[in-house]
Amino acid sequence: MANLQTNELKEKVIEISLRMANAKMAPATWGNISARDSVSGNIYITPSGMPYQSMTIADICEVDIAGNRIDGKWKPSTETPLHCVFYRNKPNIFGIVHTHSLFATAFACINRSIPVILATLAGTVGGEVPVTPYHASGNTEFGAKALAVMGDKTAVLLGNHGVVAVGKDLEDAYTVAEVVENAAKLYSIAKGLAEPNCLPQAEVDFIRSKYLAKYGQK
Repeated sequence: MANLQTNELKEKVIEISLRMANAKMAPATWGNISARDSVSGNIYITPSGMPYQSMTIADICEVDIAGNRIDGKWKPSTETPLHCVFYRNKPNIFGIVHTHSLFATAFACINRSIPVILATLAGTVGGEVPVTPYHASGNTEFGAKALAVMGDKTAVLLGNHGVVAVGKDLEDAYTVAEVVENAAKLYSIAKGLAEPNCLPQAEVDFIRSKYLAKYGQK
């Protein structure tokens, strides 16, 4: 019998999945969403290849930190190894959003990081959004390479693939994904007008510290 915490997390996975799909940050059934249970440590993740609009909590898969299936009638996302790598190595994150959002993925396709032209990017990500070289997905090595490139940031571009955003919970991770896509779009627009003005590192560090200490109802 699923407990309240389990059902709440599954419902949140579905809610964020629908927001991602409705925002057109994940065409068709691409992208994936997961949340980690702070008590059991198990992970609730979207199933592979299923339309977000028709998902119910019964469709959400449960896996352990190693990626072994615990519960659920469907195969979990093919990117489960990537999610598990991040959860194993970042104990303070409890939500992951993997998108294929248009402008950010365009940066990933030219193997270019997204510069810090917005205070919101400095605050939520902690600096420019780095990019990994292309690597075949769906395996632990893919996740390990993304983890290494992300470093202490909260987002990374996957070469020729998409975006991974992480957070202290799923809401936080989705906010990061939104900010990354917005920054990529605005940079692309600004670049057509003139050379965008990027924030200096000292200002990025200041904004990040202020964001972590004061933003929201802490």
